Amino acid sequence: MITLEQTQELHASEVYWTARAMQEQGSRFYRALGDALHAADAANRRLILTTWPDACWDFYRRGLRLRAAEGEG
Repeated sequence: MITLEQTQELHASEVYWTARAMQEQGSRFYRALGDALHAADAANRRLILTTWPDACWDFYRRGLRLRAAEGEG
């Protein structure tokens, strides 16, 4: 389970890179979840992030690496 600090960071972050990591690196389920996360409004984004916190944290970290690799951060 992720920590409270990780949960706060995840919820405060821009979801683009998390969704992109899901779409590029995830199973078919996580690719679809990445599409949903990218398209979600604030309420549904929160629902996704709180329903699958560990997976979302993992993909958030992967997204940070993708962003760094592309020179965005």
